[in-house]
Amino acid sequence: MKEEQLKRIARHTIMFNNREIQALNAYFSKYKITNKSRFMRETIITAILKKFDKDYPSLWDDGEKTLFNQ
Repeated sequence: MKEEQLKRIARHTIMFNNREIQALNAYFSKYKITNKSRFMRETIITAILKKFDKDYPSLWDDGEKTLFNQ
């Protein structure tokens, strides 16, 4: 059952301009990245988790609206 919950079924499409795709392809070549989907997924989720961590309420909350106090 746990594997069924982790199965990737949602699809999302990203559009890049020519310069962005050239930069990505250069990065993939330089660092020998063969699984581009995994790279994109991990990079996006890492950025999201860092933002969540940064936005987590603390004892010194300055009243700024975050994901947790909206």
